[in-house]
Amino acid sequence: MSGSGVDKVLDFMKITRISLSDCSKKILFLTACLLIASCSHDPARVIVTDLRSPPKVTSGQHIVQRGETLYAIAWFYSRDFRELAQNNNIRSPYTIYPGQKINLSIRRYEAVKPSGTPASQPKEVVAKSNVPVKKYTMKSPAQKSSSFTSGGWQWPADGKIISAYSLQMPVNKGIDIGGKLGEPVKAAASGKVVYAGSDLSGYGRLIILKHNSSYLSAYAHNRDLLVHEGDSVKAGQKIAEIGSTGTTEPKLHFEIRRDGKPVDPMGYLPGR
Repeated sequence: MSGSGVDKVLDFMKITRISLSDCSKKILFLTACLLIASCSHDPARVIVTDLRSPPKVTSGQHIVQRGETLYAIAWFYSRDFRELAQNNNIRSPYTIYPGQKINLSIRRYEAVKPSGTPASQPKEVVAKSNVPVKKYTMKSPAQKSSSFTSGGWQWPADGKIISAYSLQMPVNKGIDIGGKLGEPVKAAASGKVVYAGSDLSGYGRLIILKHNSSYLSAYAHNRDLLVHEGDSVKAGQKIAEIGSTGTTEPKLHFEIRRDGKPVDPMGYLPGR
């Protein structure tokens, strides 16, 4: 605290005529000192620990900023990018523009009931045939996704886990892996870079990979990004270097999302 601040406190105590005990005067003096110190604090010197993405947001709107992608916006609000695209009539490849408003509300589609008495429908006549019919079994999206979880994932960094996945307070929607500045960050699975930048608060320099229609993974707090949006990468490929951007210590924050929802990466990564 500066000398001028102390002098102001002393002057205040001299001119006040309220009768106080010695103990009360000391408490008043210390309180005033703390208030002055907090008011004169330089916010630029505050070190903020990394922030976590907010819970799923289903109302309001987001105004697109330069450098953002639909994938990054969906990631930040814990939403499925396909859902946001459908609700905002955005078609693949999901191009958005600065200043564009993205509606975060969830639309509910209801079947339209016909008015009046429905007309009688003619009965369908099925012709019998002796020709054998070959049956095709289509795999559901869930089956395709489950096959992806059975293998193909690799550790994105070699360090030890310093913070585990947790949806309880304090929330951590991924895992934090310790490391030294400059150590390699590797793609946990093959995919396409759908975001590479530093526009998402709390993530520092971030990379988001799209692996298939259900799975995305993210790599945060990097020092250097070695890939660009649109690049295809292979599992194990070096895509960045461990850094401390958006946090207070060198580490990699790693997340996996399935259909927009965070999942515990430890359920996908192989044992060490």
